[in-house]
Amino acid sequence: MRLLRILPLVLLISRSPARTTASNSIVKRSYIASSSNFAATSASCNSKIKMPEKRTAPAISSLEDFERKLPGYLNENTTLALLLDYDGTLAAIADSPKNTYMTVAMEKLLNQLAIHPKIFLAMISGRALNDVQSRVGIPGITYAGNHGLEIESGNGTRHDYPLPAKLQQHYAPMVVELVENVQKNGAWVEDKTVSLTYHYRDVPADLSGALKQQAIRIIESHGYLANQAHDAIEAKPPVNWHKGEAALLILKDKFGPNWADEIKVIFAGDDNTDEDAMRSLQGVSKSFRVSADPEIQTYADFRLTSQNVVEDLLRWIRKTYKD
Repeated sequence: MRLLRILPLVLLISRSPARTTASNSIVKRSYIASSSNFAATSASCNSKIKMPEKRTAPAISSLEDFERKLPGYLNENTTLALLLDYDGTLAAIADSPKNTYMTVAMEKLLNQLAIHPKIFLAMISGRALNDVQSRVGIPGITYAGNHGLEIESGNGTRHDYPLPAKLQQHYAPMVVELVENVQKNGAWVEDKTVSLTYHYRDVPADLSGALKQQAIRIIESHGYLANQAHDAIEAKPPVNWHKGEAALLILKDKFGPNWADEIKVIFAGDDNTDEDAMRSLQGVSKSFRVSADPEIQTYADFRLTSQNVVEDLLRWIRKTYKD
């Protein structure tokens, strides 16, 4: 029995007094009226989704694997929504987020796909919105930053999750406390305005455990969630909003409530936060988890055995969607 999810309306209000019409329901630089309305984008459009479940996904390690394991999924006459994470997916993980870059080949493929009339491209990243925009550097596409708390479409329309005022008051003190107490021995705090990342990749092994636990205690004492990432702790607001909800909102806003019946969707990511999107899209997309672990449990349909295979994913798409 396939389950029907109900998608309440997302209520948008404009910063200016301009009136909206039925044909232009999303106002330029629009903001969300309430967190309950914003969070309610789980998909009535996803009427085909079964209850999502984690499993050990089949591995893909080459271009030939995509062609052999996904015959007929892509069609040059059908629109493709391509949703991608950045760090660890398009760009290899580096010692610092400042040192991550796409390869020349990856960048070329991505730019080719971005301008194809049958492809809709969106980045959904844990980075701050302006950071991922500057890293990818492709104009006219959709970007979601801070795990979907900030979204900006190609025409400049924005969705910003309205965090409770009381929670926002805790953010700056949390940053200060982390910097003063655990930003040392190679660890540092990445302030992303509405969420942050505590990086400890360069901390000596005999010190990292204690610093990590202290950082978690500080984050949680301010009411934020402390989530494990790659040699880092993500401090996220405790709200029902994540990459999965962002993906559903992006798809609905672009293609309407029946998008699952009208387009193909591909999502790729490498981290635990990407699992939210893989869970939300399970059954109505093909999703790919980048991981070298053959036993990893994931909501994704396939496991890409290394970050390099993401380039093969883009090549596979490019072979179908030619100029």
